[in-house]
Amino acid sequence: MNKQHLSRYFNQAIIVVALGFMALAFAYSVRAILSLAMPIWERELDWSRGDVSNIAAVTLVIMAVVAPLSGILLDRKGLRFTLLVGLIAVCASSILVSLAQSTPTLFIGFALMGGVGFGIVSTHIVAAAVARVFPDHVGFASGIATSGSSAGQFLIVPLIAVLLSNFSWQWGFAALGIGTALLIPFVWLIPDDNCEETDSPGTVQSASSSVWLTDLRHLMLSPVFHLLFWSYLLCGYTTTGVIETHLLPYADLCGFAPIPSASAYGLLSVVNLAGMIGIGWLADRVNRPLLLAGIYLVRGFTFWLLLNIGSSYENLLLFAVIFGIVDYSTVPVTTSLVSSHLGLRTVGFVMGLLTAGHQLGAAIGAGFGGYMFDKSETYDLVWGSSIVLSAIAGLLVFLMREKPPVPT
Repeated sequence: MNKQHLSRYFNQAIIVVALGFMALAFAYSVRAILSLAMPIWERELDWSRGDVSNIAAVTLVIMAVVAPLSGILLDRKGLRFTLLVGLIAVCASSILVSLAQSTPTLFIGFALMGGVGFGIVSTHIVAAAVARVFPDHVGFASGIATSGSSAGQFLIVPLIAVLLSNFSWQWGFAALGIGTALLIPFVWLIPDDNCEETDSPGTVQSASSSVWLTDLRHLMLSPVFHLLFWSYLLCGYTTTGVIETHLLPYADLCGFAPIPSASAYGLLSVVNLAGMIGIGWLADRVNRPLLLAGIYLVRGFTFWLLLNIGSSYENLLLFAVIFGIVDYSTVPVTTSLVSSHLGLRTVGFVMGLLTAGHQLGAAIGAGFGGYMFDKSETYDLVWGSSIVLSAIAGLLVFLMREKPPVPT
């Protein structure tokens, strides 16, 4: 590869990382403010927490269905087309939710439109695209790119909380819709065929239906795939399911106002960003199954902290810091393991399947949290179950063996 080609390759790779980062920042901010708006909807519109939680759960189920399909779309059409479709759906979702005056409209806007958009503009898509352009440093590069999911929440969610507190919740969703719309033109900077151009030699093959069916059959017989799939499903329960949906309502229950609650969530996101990059860097250097198992075990400990927050804001901040380190940091490690153990050619498809499991677990967590709160007005069983499931996830990945990265 000559110097000119190398420079062009590197520039394209940086564009993939940067645009993936920004797209995740907006998509995950839209997802996050649902829980921030939940108590407001209860008071202003008399929508029950259970109803909104069920909409969140349906959203996650739709995301689970979309995830492997978006992975195939990435493998066939590239990142530019995939992100374009996803961002348009996220933008439309935000605008429609800002106009909602009933739960059916919220369902159409957030669950249907948003579910499609969130299922496409997701960490698995960005991580898979980055794995192709940085095959020798998958952990670190994917950690930087996917940390946009945290960075946006740190920078954007507190600002949206100000809009919710001083203006209205409608302005919060509308602002995110406008921001997403402004990002869409920049997606055209991504090379149209970046997946094929930047893939490592020998990894690009025909994307025919027969190939995908063959790959799926092989995955169903792979112990590594099952260990990653089921641990990632439990990961979804203990992050997106119970934390993204119920942490801010739980903070409201503990007596914390929206802005301090959102600030704590923003702190969690800052640490999450650092955790994803730092853990991604470690994933290129240490035993990854042990690293991933450790992440899950520490996460289980944080739910014990959450059970004992009481009315102490300092305890909430302590939880935010420790949980933030181990929140999305599973993504770069899991992506790195998929790349080395299952191959780069279908990394989009495999990460899509894993993300489908993640979202199914998240749907169970979101629905269970709302159900338990409506029945008991407490989250104790939700946090307690998360301790147990985090430990099980850690045990599953502990059973994996380390394997050198795929040679390039």
